[in-house]
Amino acid sequence: MVDNKRLWQSVLGEAEIALSPANFSTWFKNTEIINASETVVFIRVPNIFTKEWFEKKYEKEIITKCLLRNLPHLGKIEYVIGVKPQRETIFNEPTTLKSTERLLERPPIATLIKTRGTGETIERLNPRYTFETFVIGESNHLAQAASEAVAKAPGTTYNPLFIYGGVGLGKTHLLQAIGNAILTNYPKKKVVYITSERFTNELVDSILKKTTREFKEKYRRVDCLLIDDVQFLEGKDATQEEFFHTFNALYESSKQIVLTSDRPPKAIAALEARLRSRFEWGMMADITAPNYETRLAILRSKSANLKFPLADNILELIAQKIQNNIRELEGALTRTVAFGQLNNTVPTIEEAEGLLGGILISPGKKILRAHDIIRTVSKYYDLKKEDLLGKQRNKEIVVPRQILIYLLREELDLPYTAIAREIGGKDHTTIIHNYNKIKNLVLENTDLENEILSIKEKLYSVDTNGKS
Repeated sequence: MVDNKRLWQSVLGEAEIALSPANFSTWFKNTEIINASETVVFIRVPNIFTKEWFEKKYEKEIITKCLLRNLPHLGKIEYVIGVKPQRETIFNEPTTLKSTERLLERPPIATLIKTRGTGETIERLNPRYTFETFVIGESNHLAQAASEAVAKAPGTTYNPLFIYGGVGLGKTHLLQAIGNAILTNYPKKKVVYITSERFTNELVDSILKKTTREFKEKYRRVDCLLIDDVQFLEGKDATQEEFFHTFNALYESSKQIVLTSDRPPKAIAALEARLRSRFEWGMMADITAPNYETRLAILRSKSANLKFPLADNILELIAQKIQNNIRELEGALTRTVAFGQLNNTVPTIEEAEGLLGGILISPGKKILRAHDIIRTVSKYYDLKKEDLLGKQRNKEIVVPRQILIYLLREELDLPYTAIAREIGGKDHTTIIHNYNKIKNLVLENTDLENEILSIKEKLYSVDTNGKS
């Protein structure tokens, strides 16, 4: 008889080795084998995105490969979409994605759309905010995928959709992209895009003018309600009361609700519990600060649309300088382009550095590569790079090598297999052993902890030219 739990644990073990901690937690959380025979395995996944990602990325190279060791006659993998019971959770980290089985049991879209609107919006949608102009990266791919799914079938998938993240990371872009896509796909639908602040102002105005009935009808007879910056409902009791009833009316009519906020619902302090729970009914997807590759892709995309494109080394410089905010990224790009247009010349790298000299790197770590860490550790211990990455086993080299492995994992979030490649193709089990050894020693050895902190200080003092 096949032991489903043990079988899936073997897959999880392989996945943890092959993937970064972030990817492992994101995709394999709340998954399990619910039934297995010699020829077919049924895997429960929490949502359609996980199913599609497994099929595209992990099924062939990780899941099937591992299962075949135990089930040599395996011919098929089937996915069952549903929420895993709480008592059986494998991971301890909190999730930012929530879905309910109730959503999966919704009737088809044809039975949900009973009336047609007028293709209206309360606030004008920016036509530039589309899915085509949104640059996808590790920091936003879940929010983007969920938004596209909502736009394709409003009211049937992930309702409500709650997108949260810091200022200037693309929440409004996605929110308006949903509205633009729905109006393109369903021209007669009534789409309302509005900020929570304007919603409050209109409510107050309707009370003063005694037009609350018209106000209620205005927002309860839409096909899709897009509310930006919902955190500003915090502490506004009358607005929360009205929005609660508006939310219920739309939800019960299977109308789509999409909300954005700078924080998750549980972090909006003065928000009524009943609203907070409703915001968490569908799906929550966060957007984090883009990594270097995504920032560079954003700059390349925007630069390509300009009549004054910039050289790639200048775009790379901007991506290095601005780390946490897309608006600042665009501002730096605009500033550099304006300089070139005014002077009728393509800026040199030196001129670009001068223009951006007043822009400090945003709070957070500098962009690092594996070679930065290798170089810094080599220099700190006065070792040659080839010795550090070689096979010598004397203590003077082994300990620095273990610390190197620890830093590659901690600072770059690299999978064990990638670390193995970086340091000479060592077996990943050796990498795991060395990483865990330093990780445990740091907890009890103050001298080692201080040593690693000292290396980090030197590591993050490295400038963009690689000099200390």
